[in-house]
Amino acid sequence: MVETPRDTGLAFMKWHGAGNDFVIIDSRGRGAVVTAALARGLGDRHRGVGFDQLAEIRSSDTADIALDFWNADGTRAEACGNATRCVARYMADQTGKDRLTIRTLRGTLEARLVDGAVSVNMGPPQLAGAELGLADGIDPAHLPLEGDPMAVGMGNPHAVYFVEDAEAVDVSGIGPKIETDPMFPNRTNVEFAQVRGPDEIRMRVWERGTGITLACGSGACATAVAAVERGLTGPHVRMEVDGGWLTLDVRPEGVWMTGPTAHVFDAVLTQDFLDSL
Repeated sequence: MVETPRDTGLAFMKWHGAGNDFVIIDSRGRGAVVTAALARGLGDRHRGVGFDQLAEIRSSDTADIALDFWNADGTRAEACGNATRCVARYMADQTGKDRLTIRTLRGTLEARLVDGAVSVNMGPPQLAGAELGLADGIDPAHLPLEGDPMAVGMGNPHAVYFVEDAEAVDVSGIGPKIETDPMFPNRTNVEFAQVRGPDEIRMRVWERGTGITLACGSGACATAVAAVERGLTGPHVRMEVDGGWLTLDVRPEGVWMTGPTAHVFDAVLTQDFLDSL
């Protein structure tokens, strides 16, 4: 990674997992540097760098590292599965470890390298209305919305729709309406899933605070959980997202997600950019 003094810029990395792209800032040893303004500025694909989420690596006394996540609109995200996998690959390359523990707002997650791919346990799903912040009387298994979506929490909220043809869904039209529905006090991610068979799903996603993305790790986990809960698939599925393929295993100890990672480049934000925020 490029190293540079703080007064001459800020070093960062660009990664992606199945097209889900991230800016990653390694802040270990100096304290957190990311603010809402920095996240918004970096997230602007025309005036900044552009990303689906920003991940900041911090030191931890209870795990190998800690991670903070930010959306492109400057809001915080509780979980980000594909960014976690990318950071796990980065740390594995640095340390030589093939297993890592990562502290997040979701909890402490376990990541491991598997045959060239990276797998992360995103923890058990949240399926109760109280865990999801839903009002009393709302059944998360069958939300009172057209299309009969299911609410699933993976540390962050998801509304999963099962559809006949994922390609035909107006994701950009429906997604933001569901994201901001008053039913969801903290807004929600929205997934549109087409079950192709007992072990395969096609999924598209509208991410809270970002918009359409090529993949969403926590959304893939939530979709797999919803499919199992409704008896549509088994606990092991391959999932095609806009940016590639992910593999999901719904287990009692949590939802394991496995997929590719790619390190795109290292760079430095100029001090002029930082001063403009």
